[in-house]
Amino acid sequence: MNSDCCKPDGKYDLAVIGAGSAGFSAAITAAEEGKRVALIGHGTIGGTCVNVGCVPSKTMIRAMDSLHVANGSGRFNGIEGTAHVTDWASVIEQKQSLVDDLRAAKYTDVLPNYSAVSYMEGAAKFDADGALTVDGSLVAADKIIIATGSRPHVPDIPGLDKITHYDSTSILQLTELPASLIVMGGGYIGIELAQIFARAGTHVTIVTRRGLLPEAEPEISEALSGYFDDEGIIVRGGLTYNSVSEEDGHIRLHVSTDSGDETITGEKLLLATGRVPNTGMLDIHNAGIETTGNGGIKIDPQMRTSRDGVYAVGDVTGRDQFVYMAAYGAKIAAKNAMNGNSLSYDNSAMPAVVFSDPQVASVGLTEAQAAAQGHEARTSVLPLEHVPRALAARDTRGVIKLVADGRTKKLLGAHILAPEGADSIQTAAMAIKAGMSYEDLGAMIFPYLTTVEGLKLAAQTFDQDVAKLSCCAG
Repeated sequence: MNSDCCKPDGKYDLAVIGAGSAGFSAAITAAEEGKRVALIGHGTIGGTCVNVGCVPSKTMIRAMDSLHVANGSGRFNGIEGTAHVTDWASVIEQKQSLVDDLRAAKYTDVLPNYSAVSYMEGAAKFDADGALTVDGSLVAADKIIIATGSRPHVPDIPGLDKITHYDSTSILQLTELPASLIVMGGGYIGIELAQIFARAGTHVTIVTRRGLLPEAEPEISEALSGYFDDEGIIVRGGLTYNSVSEEDGHIRLHVSTDSGDETITGEKLLLATGRVPNTGMLDIHNAGIETTGNGGIKIDPQMRTSRDGVYAVGDVTGRDQFVYMAAYGAKIAAKNAMNGNSLSYDNSAMPAVVFSDPQVASVGLTEAQAAAQGHEARTSVLPLEHVPRALAARDTRGVIKLVADGRTKKLLGAHILAPEGADSIQTAAMAIKAGMSYEDLGAMIFPYLTTVEGLKLAAQTFDQDVAKLSCCAG
């Protein structure tokens, strides 16, 4: 790391605002091309994923999986097992140790390897003339990439500002396990955190306006809701939030339903109503940088904003809020900024995963999206009870749905609900990227007794009865 690494004229080749995964990806990409980079961080280095997102949530999910597996061992004859939380504070402490270690290994300790990158700590913004400043000091750069990420959304509900509530960051800092928890939001954040606490022993109620994963295929949303119900997680959809209050140490959420008004009570309230782009502190209006309806910075396929020479990547664009897409987009932006805008962002084969149990994994178009785009949408829906791996595991929770163009047989989308769905979706992503038909996918060789073999079975089921297929999806 070099604190004084700029061009002879005092300019950097590139200034990157934000020191998370997208910011590091952009800075390293430019540095590896021999460019001199100012990497501007504000707050804890490393961004959302390692500090408060992917890493802490997924290690907590895995910890609670161990409880669930032990307590569910009775599905095998002759085996009994139980497990429970004995020290929640120790679980949280171990989670934080992993976060600290990975932040150092993947961010802090990486910087010294790139002498062309100068790290600056401070608040970046555009001044009245549209120039970039950090804590009031001018930072001159030929090109700029904005990668400031996002933050939890706080809904506008009367009384919310007067009560204690938690977001996806603070809820995983509690050292005492709450007896009951209201989770507001049925998206991936709410689903993952709800199951973590439910498996730890907390009584969990999920409240949503539209239900679980409303953008997912309905077969998957409905099935997941049923599995949550089996675990004792209450899911209340179709609600209107009227107000919230706190009485006698408990949160009272006042809602309207089709049956009338009621109150939902819990010890703690978790807000999991999405995330919003971090643009407010940047004063981007001074630079004439336009935003979209959701507050994200408006970009074109080359990651360019409405201001010449300024790019935006990752969550701050309000789209594809996954760490791997942030890093991917940042690399494109950096290369375009340095070499002339020849690369385009392509999310047509973007895999997405919700680490619930069973896991939800998808890529490509849903049936509704395919029809809306003019395709003659054709689908294959395969319950996991037809997948040998699920039968051997004695866990047939889940379904696989494939979407194809009925005229060309080209595969358009794949959607998996399965305990090991996350590790299967990349096969479908590669098939879609390669332009394969469902016949091509069904003809491929898959290893037997794997969850991913379900993709082959689902592909074959477009034209065949799965009950007539023999072992190994022959």
